[in-house]
Amino acid sequence: ARTAARPSRVVIGYTGNVIATAAVRELRRRHPEADVHLQHLGWKETRAALLEYRVDAALARLPLPADGLHVTVLYDEPRVLLVPRGHRLAGKESVTLDDIADEPLPRAADPAWDAFWRIDPRPDGSPAPDGPLIETVEDKLELVAAGQAVAIVPGGPGYLGLRADLTAIPLEDVEPSQVVLATRADDRGRLVAAFRRYARALLTCPEPADAPDAGAEN
Repeated sequence: ARTAARPSRVVIGYTGNVIATAAVRELRRRHPEADVHLQHLGWKETRAALLEYRVDAALARLPLPADGLHVTVLYDEPRVLLVPRGHRLAGKESVTLDDIADEPLPRAADPAWDAFWRIDPRPDGSPAPDGPLIETVEDKLELVAAGQAVAIVPGGPGYLGLRADLTAIPLEDVEPSQVVLATRADDRGRLVAAFRRYARALLTCPEPADAPDAGAEN
C-alpha cells in the first residue's frame, strides 16, 4: 500500500558521523517533490529505528544485526587507535596490536560490536584487555582523554572531529570498518530505492584526515 501510494516523504538516518550529504543532495535534486529528512542515530539504534519506521534508510557501520534488513556495503574505512595526547604511543606513525597488548579498551554491551571494536579475541587467541563498560560515545572520549583506556575507532575524516587532547594513530594489520546502507528488507518505496542508487554511486571512502590530532566517536 505504501509503495502504491508513492510516498513523498523519506527519513534518512545516519550514525557515527557517516557523511550522507552527497547522496541526500542528489535525492533532493532528482526528486524535488520529495520531503527528505535527516535523523541522527546512536550507534545501537539503527535496526530498531528502521523496524519501528522512525527512519526509512540508515547509514551505519558494521557489525549490524541484519534480520529483517537489506544491507548494502558502501565502502571500507581504516581503523585507528585513539589515545590521549600525552600517551606513550602518541606521535608514532603507526602501531600494531602488539603495541597495545596490555592497554585496556572500553567495553560495549553488544557482544558483536564489542568483539569487533576491541578485536577480541586477538589473532593469537588471547583476550583483549578489559576496560570500563560504556554506553555513549562521550563516555568513551572522556575515558581516553583521562588516560583510563585507549580505543579503536574508524579513521575517516567524516568520523574524526577536532579535540585537542586526543590523537589518532593508524593501526596496522587489522581489517577495516565497513560503512553500509541499511533499509527494511520488504521496503519497495521509490525514494528508498533511489537513495540506495545514489548512496552506492556517491558515498565512497573519504581521503584520510590530514592531521592525526583528532577526536573520534564510535
